[in-house]
Amino acid sequence: MTTTTPARGRRRAPSKMERAAGKAAALQKPRVILALLLLLALISVMLLDGYLRSEIGNDARVRDGAAYDKVPERILDGGPILTFDNGTAKTQSVPKKTIVLTFDDGPTASWTPEVLEVLEKNDVEATFFMVGSMVSRYPDVVKTLVDQGNEVGIHTFTHVDLSYQSTTRLQRELKQTQLALAGAAGVTTTLFRAPYSSEINAVDNYSWPVYKELGSLGYTSVFVDTDSDDWKKPGVSKIVKWATPKKNEGAIVLMHDAGGDRSQTVEALGVYIKKMKAKGYTFTTVSGAQAKLNQAAAQARGTGGAGGSNLPPGRQASGGQTNGQQAAPGSAGTSASAAAQAAQAAQRKATGATLYEGKALVYAVAVAEWVVPALSWFLVVVGVAVMGRFGMMLILARRHYRQRNRRRGRGGKFSWGPTVTRPVTVIVPVYNEKECIANTLRSLAKSTHPIEIIVVDDGSEDDTSEIAESLGMPNVRVIRQENAGKPAALNNGVRNARYDIVVMMDGDTVFEPDAVHQLVQPFADPEIGAVAGNAKVGNRNTMIGAWQHIEYVMGFNLDRRMYDLLRCMPTIPGAIGAFRRDAVLEVGGMSEDTLAEDTDITIAMHRAGWRVVYQEHARAWTEAPGSLKQLWSQRYRWSYGTMQALWKHRKSLTDKGPSGRFGRVGMPLVVLFQIVTPVFAPLIDVFTVYSMIFVDFQAALLAWLAVLAVQLVCAAYAFRLDREKYRYLAMLPLQQLAYRQMMYLVLIHSCVTALTGGRLRWQKLKRTGEVGTPAGVS
Repeated sequence: MTTTTPARGRRRAPSKMERAAGKAAALQKPRVILALLLLLALISVMLLDGYLRSEIGNDARVRDGAAYDKVPERILDGGPILTFDNGTAKTQSVPKKTIVLTFDDGPTASWTPEVLEVLEKNDVEATFFMVGSMVSRYPDVVKTLVDQGNEVGIHTFTHVDLSYQSTTRLQRELKQTQLALAGAAGVTTTLFRAPYSSEINAVDNYSWPVYKELGSLGYTSVFVDTDSDDWKKPGVSKIVKWATPKKNEGAIVLMHDAGGDRSQTVEALGVYIKKMKAKGYTFTTVSGAQAKLNQAAAQARGTGGAGGSNLPPGRQASGGQTNGQQAAPGSAGTSASAAAQAAQAAQRKATGATLYEGKALVYAVAVAEWVVPALSWFLVVVGVAVMGRFGMMLILARRHYRQRNRRRGRGGKFSWGPTVTRPVTVIVPVYNEKECIANTLRSLAKSTHPIEIIVVDDGSEDDTSEIAESLGMPNVRVIRQENAGKPAALNNGVRNARYDIVVMMDGDTVFEPDAVHQLVQPFADPEIGAVAGNAKVGNRNTMIGAWQHIEYVMGFNLDRRMYDLLRCMPTIPGAIGAFRRDAVLEVGGMSEDTLAEDTDITIAMHRAGWRVVYQEHARAWTEAPGSLKQLWSQRYRWSYGTMQALWKHRKSLTDKGPSGRFGRVGMPLVVLFQIVTPVFAPLIDVFTVYSMIFVDFQAALLAWLAVLAVQLVCAAYAFRLDREKYRYLAMLPLQQLAYRQMMYLVLIHSCVTALTGGRLRWQKLKRTGEVGTPAGVS
């Protein structure tokens, strides 16, 4: 081949392949970013879901028995409603014969609606102190609750003891809950009840600063007078008894609409309301009780109702809710409206950024609430499928090994048929393989089987052809062609082959002396159209090489044994494979439709009715990528090409005969275990890490070690079948932590490319030529 050397001082124009590589690189960057963004989005959804369920950032500490000498006595002896007016603390008690029903820890989708049904049936409003994370999960319940005339208050976002938290954490809990309320019901509130609080006399030196901070932010802190202790499930009669105030006193009563089975609470609530109404009690909300107190105070000052504010101290009237409006005489409708405003006076209509941020939070939580459980169940299915695959591989690989290596017993020694001794053609497609071609051809020169060698130079820009010719091997022919890609080079070789069996190999591969002889023996069976050999990693002394060595022995070869017995081999490796020449021509040769021409033609031969088998004794040594960048490039092409081939042959799913057999057996296995499972496998690892950090480290670690042990057993058995040294298995844990993650990202990258309609050209890897026939192989 004649090449023109560019004149000195002039920049050489990029070749066609260089231009294609540049375009491919330009296309890959945004797709890599998109793949990483998708993974990041899923991780973010998981973190949000974990935060909502108090798995992330949860602080389960609860303070008890602390000193209270720094809390003013008038506060400890005061009423259950604590407000601050210009920094001065003030308490209020509920008016006599008045009940303020309060419910903590909700909402829930099961019990809160039942509580609301009882309240509506008895024409009673209550105040619900809600956990923000629950509000964001059940926004419809909150909307119904507010529309029904009930009042909402804040019970923090994650139900933590605020006496242990910083001011920043306190403000974050408040803001997040306000956003949740805004997104769910379009309101915000100034009412607050601290988790684990009870009566006001329980305020201590640690919680008092918290309440002062809340007061400075304009919040009214609400405690309880009587606790129904319904969470203990003592029975309806005791809940009613414990919730009843003494001596006709008014009271803020505590019940719960979340935290477990609340059937006793729901049943007791109806009984309690009827009992207290019979005693002459009235029911209202916290704001309603404050309105009564303020009206009574105004009347005591001689101002009547006109000057009494229905809003809690520290809260200014807004939205037209003036004191005059609430107390002004008018129609019954106006009075009812004023009463409703008084009952919900602590609430404001959410507007602007608060409203839109709240809706965004609710929508994000809705996505998390759907995605995470769905993924959890899906990953359980994937996990079971993977474990099942491991079991199936072990069983079928053992059966395959015993069948192919049978020396005696029923049926006698295994044989493909009469020994194949006729000459075959070995096709070596090359492109810039000057580092490897000499070792490749010298290994073929030692072949124990008669062969002719055709080197097809696909427009190399180095001395590959010259090196091949300089070796002076009589059975080597060098065919030069314009650069057209590997499939075209292989087709050229097939057209020029003299013999009916063609062996295809890569230009960087080294054959063992008996590799060709072993590879062609299955052709004694006339039903066999192609044979897959045993490709092994030659440069396995580096970490990347060792990882790929484990992958080749455990993944590729165990898989091929299984697929062989199932008669649905998906791929004949480009490094070592053999074909009947007529079968290749029958299916149209090596197609340029996909990047995985080896997978493409293998499936095509299945569909044409040919049997494809695996010959473990035909071994070849190939040079695996030596850097992560080259490895990514190679596996990206393999993954994307496999997807292309499966899509091309999708009609096999509905075909009959041999084509349908592959479509209904081989294709589902390949899709499930080479695409779907690896795509979602990073999520299994993410879930594992998440569980280790936020849920149960020991349990998650044991689960991961159990899976690793199963993989180690499979790998050890694969190494035993291939007579490999076990020392490389020491790299398996690190392979699972680093190498496997990269392979998953490559596959996700390929999926994104496929979904976005991208196309890639052949990508040439840099070779070193370091792989030769291992010492000791005869």
